[in-house]
Amino acid sequence: MRHDLVLNNDKKVIFLILDGVGDIPNPEFSHQTPLEAAKKPNMDDLAARTGVLGRIIPVDVGVTPGSGPGHLSLFGYDPFEYEIGRGVLEVLGLNMDLQDGDLAARANFCTIRDGVVTDRRAGRIATEETVRLCAKIREALPRVEGVEVIISPGKSHRFALIFRGKGLSDHLTDGDPHKDNKPVRYATPKDNDAEFACRVVNTFMENVMDLLKGEKVANGALLRGFSTKPAIPPFASNYGMKALALATYPMYRGIAKVLGMDVKEEPRDYAEMVAMLRNSYEAYQFFFLHIKETDLAGEDGNFPEKVKAIENVDRIIPEIYALNPQVLVITGDHSTPCPLKGHSWHPVPLLLVTRTGERDGAAFHEKNCVTGSIGTLYSKQLMSLVLAHGLKLDKYGA
Repeated sequence: MRHDLVLNNDKKVIFLILDGVGDIPNPEFSHQTPLEAAKKPNMDDLAARTGVLGRIIPVDVGVTPGSGPGHLSLFGYDPFEYEIGRGVLEVLGLNMDLQDGDLAARANFCTIRDGVVTDRRAGRIATEETVRLCAKIREALPRVEGVEVIISPGKSHRFALIFRGKGLSDHLTDGDPHKDNKPVRYATPKDNDAEFACRVVNTFMENVMDLLKGEKVANGALLRGFSTKPAIPPFASNYGMKALALATYPMYRGIAKVLGMDVKEEPRDYAEMVAMLRNSYEAYQFFFLHIKETDLAGEDGNFPEKVKAIENVDRIIPEIYALNPQVLVITGDHSTPCPLKGHSWHPVPLLLVTRTGERDGAAFHEKNCVTGSIGTLYSKQLMSLVLAHGLKLDKYGA
């Protein structure tokens, strides 16, 4: 979009992002989607009274997006032009000190039996267990191949790593089979410059397996999303809005930090998230609220749990809308259909609550979004539409 058309005003915009909310009709549940089955009177009321519906394509038709590209495109950045590695997002979200030349990686503990990864998430071990295991690794493996290893625990089975030393490249494949019941997979170089980085990463993985061989569940580590510090235009420069992010998971705080958004401390629950939003409302024009539970349920293939997650979010809608934003967007970064137990290429349902008087008069779910007045957009086009509804775009031409 033409950023020179952006107008500065104090009208508020809220993005409520239900991670992985999109789904497909499920034959086991009357061919409904979780969004269709959920009792969500507040979302449906807004959709009927003052909302317009549509769908967004996160990256391209048929392309399954990761969370990084999914969110970048939501904020108007072409994910093919601006590629930010998942490792960078993870380490920034954990407030780790990422420096030029560092190699960042996201990681998680896993269960390995006879060379096969039987559970990529190690049963979603408690965060306290991850803290213990990270401390054990930190003490035993401060350096690998002369490269400093900096490790920080995240939530549940997740943690993040920074490899700090000379000659590191991010041109390597993931050390992760990406599916359960597959053999352990090590990183491989994409070019000659990454051979040393591969040796560092694979040696680390082997050393961790040896160190944790006595653990009953979490006896290995998978590494992926290798990346280095990116250069990307700040959100505020593009859109003339001071932005605040409220998210419980490190990666999404990392995305916000890469874009120059302010990031508050992790909210303990939805009530605290809304309180933080309310207390910061006068100081910002744009708010990014991230909800993870919908995605977790989709990845587990748990239809009732995804329904419950949507219903839990619906309860906080009145408090959010009571702040009187000019535009409230409720959507997701990608679809995570329960039948597929993972991210997918399916378009994501979109509800845009506006003050223009427009409305589609229909409940918010995938089937209604197909025929919504917005139509189907690429996610990277959403910010232009939001700015227009926020009265933040000037007329083009005479």
